[in-house]
Amino acid sequence: MHVPVLLRETLEALDPRPGRRYVDGTLGGGGHAEAVLRASAPDGRLLGLDRDPAAIARCRERLAPFGGRFEAVHADFAAIAAVARERGFEGADGILLDLGVSSFQLDEPERGFSFRADGPLDMRMDPTRGPTAAELLAGFAGDPDGLARLLREFGEEPQAGRIARALLAAQEKEPITTTARLAEVVEHACGGRRGAARHPATRTFQALRIAVNRELDQVAAAIEAALPLLAPGGRMAVITFHSLEDRLVKRAFAAHEGREVSLQQGGSRHEGAEPAVRRLWRHAVAPAEAECAANPRARSAKLRAVVRLSA
Repeated sequence: MHVPVLLRETLEALDPRPGRRYVDGTLGGGGHAEAVLRASAPDGRLLGLDRDPAAIARCRERLAPFGGRFEAVHADFAAIAAVARERGFEGADGILLDLGVSSFQLDEPERGFSFRADGPLDMRMDPTRGPTAAELLAGFAGDPDGLARLLREFGEEPQAGRIARALLAAQEKEPITTTARLAEVVEHACGGRRGAARHPATRTFQALRIAVNRELDQVAAAIEAALPLLAPGGRMAVITFHSLEDRLVKRAFAAHEGREVSLQQGGSRHEGAEPAVRRLWRHAVAPAEAECAANPRARSAKLRAVVRLSA
């Protein structure tokens, strides 16, 4: 079941109103998009993007009651600027990026995102293009140091070296092509779960998924492309689910926030990347305990938001 994370806080950040235009760069299950469309009734419009064709199909069906107020495009969120300009959404009043894997993707074993049910080791958010996680893993044959760097950099895995050696040793005996086999090898390499709350393979799955989908490159590119799309006073909200993404978002927003330097003649000058923005909150917003209890997938979520300043 799809439950949009930090929904109330996201609506507070975007402040949707009638007659305005919004862009959701990561439609997912469509929960945030539906809430924005309802809050901007009767004539607010929303352009939605997603790299997953299945997400586009679901959202077109779910949001069909909004008619021409909603438009969906199968595209990577890094292409947000080109798609928005092509569809007449330049000067948008709000932009949202929800960077998590959707519940639908996690709950479908054939997508290969989770070890809770066995499935092919795929992990592509857009299953129509690019190498699978199994193919990526196979490409590290004979290079345990390279695989360890990937696990350390993208998964922040403290046992990266041990896991990398175990994966490649297992791969030599029999190609690792399923999620259950990957989880089994990592669990054995780490000495089992021993009552741990988190499965030992969690960071490995994260690292492979990030690498397969080039997620960190996409995040940085999308933020830099999206901020100039905002109208003065327009707002951008980004929801992240792990520290690597959150640090990228924090740094990108900080670079555009810059600082104001007083001029001797009066007034001030902004020193920082353009377009200039202001943070809506000093720190990232996390879900309340009640939301985490109702939706455990929200536990690691963080929301950061900025408003574009006048030129």
